[in-house]
Amino acid sequence: MAGVRVEQKARTRRTLVGAARTLFATRGYGDVGLAEIVAAAGVTKGALYHQFDGKTALFRAVLGEVLDEVADAVVTAARAAGDDPWAQLRAGCRAFLVASTDPARVRIALVDGPAVLGWAQWRALDEATSQRHLVEALEGLVARGLLAPRPVAPLAHLLGGAMNEAALWLADEPDALEPAWTELAAMLDALR
Repeated sequence: MAGVRVEQKARTRRTLVGAARTLFATRGYGDVGLAEIVAAAGVTKGALYHQFDGKTALFRAVLGEVLDEVADAVVTAARAAGDDPWAQLRAGCRAFLVASTDPARVRIALVDGPAVLGWAQWRALDEATSQRHLVEALEGLVARGLLAPRPVAPLAHLLGGAMNEAALWLADEPDALEPAWTELAAMLDALR
């Protein structure tokens, strides 16, 4: 019996996150009310509050899902690039840009995320996902002697900032992916 309740709770949570994600992506956090979310999910407000402390906590779950998807795309692309660490870095960075051409992801992750959660909470979530992989890749390049010894944190923040800015731009200019990638690739190659 307990297993059924656990599964039902997980299903309700997934349903709420899915409904909220659709609404947040299309209209933005500020234009979506809890009544709309629970109606779209087909649950009661009580069920929502059983899962989340409120709209912000629900948004945090949606944002976490989006950031995890982008990070998974980065890791998958890097692994598919073979054993060359530079090829892995380039593939991961390109995958980040490709994932960022989705306006729904950009709205949730880069527009509403910092505004809703505040810069510090948003930064912590970003650092736990895609940014963490960027740091690991750069540290690996330094350790192998393929990148000049240097503090990795400043470089990772500069590259991450450039990619986040490109992602914001690409959301409105998805046809500019190739020119954006060409410039980012040149920046990466200049580090070599």
